[in-house]
Amino acid sequence: QVQLVESGGGLVQAGGSLRLSCAASGSIFSINAMGWYRQAPGKQRELVARITSGSSTNYAGSVKGRFTISRDNAKNTVYLQMNSLKPEDTAVYYCNAYLRRTGWGMWADYWGQGTQVTVSS
Repeated sequence: QVQLVESGGGLVQAGGSLRLSCAASGSIFSINAMGWYRQAPGKQRELVARITSGSSTNYAGSVKGRFTISRDNAKNTVYLQMNSLKPEDTAVYYCNAYLRRTGWGMWADYWGQGTQVTVSS
């Protein structure tokens, strides 16, 4: 079994900052990419940022220059530092990991339960 547990969401004023964390645990053999997605009410889930095991990153255009993704491979943890937050960043943020479980030959996507980020104007 694999669990992804997120923390760090909350309410912040526009221009403020938040840092999200997501720790993966359980029967993990290897993690390839980890990332953050978000879903606002009435909208589809979208990629925010993604980082590979080799630390290559990619960002949604709307967050470039404001958000920074990083990871600690030893702790199977990914972080999202969010600065200069805007009301349009309000959404539920989901952690994602593309990993292989111990004793399994397949790679698969796993998701956290989501954490709410609300930015007030």
